[in-house]
Amino acid sequence: MSPKPSPAGGAAVDALLDPAFLESAVRRPMGDVRRLRREAEQQEVNLSYTRRLLQGRLDIVRRELQRRAEHDGRSLVDLLPEILAEKGRGPAHGLGRHQTVQPADPQEYESWVHSLTPGADLSAITELSDAALEAAARSLADAEKGLSERRRGVQQVMDGLAAELGRRYRDGEADVAALLADEGRH
Repeated sequence: MSPKPSPAGGAAVDALLDPAFLESAVRRPMGDVRRLRREAEQQEVNLSYTRRLLQGRLDIVRRELQRRAEHDGRSLVDLLPEILAEKGRGPAHGLGRHQTVQPADPQEYESWVHSLTPGADLSAITELSDAALEAAARSLADAEKGLSERRRGVQQVMDGLAAELGRRYRDGEADVAALLADEGRH
């Protein structure tokens, strides 16, 4: 059995999720808090991108298993519009955040998702055994669950940092003109 891939986001997300991170971040200077919030936002975008990759693969694997169980004569390619339309997927549980940045290194996240299904080449999905597909579905579902938990944790950190920034402006500890000047540099 190969070693389990590192959790999505790796050490950068681990650092954000450390309970001491937010506690120490709110004691830092204003510029640092804004920078840390931008870093947290980047990690959240990275995790969101990775989650979409995972969900897409999982939808395809589950649909192939369903196609086989129902003896559906259509090819998986014929079913792609249905799969991509997200039929059967429940309501979104995201926070509807507007993303202003792109994933930092998409190939890294694609490699991580690919590593979750060793020995199951999903580009040749119709050639895989039911057992291989079921194992891939379990692996992807478990990874998606863990990734979603990490993403929610990062979102809580983002919210904590945003609340601290808001508090500083509300309490007069920060200057809006300085914010605008700083934002113009980023």
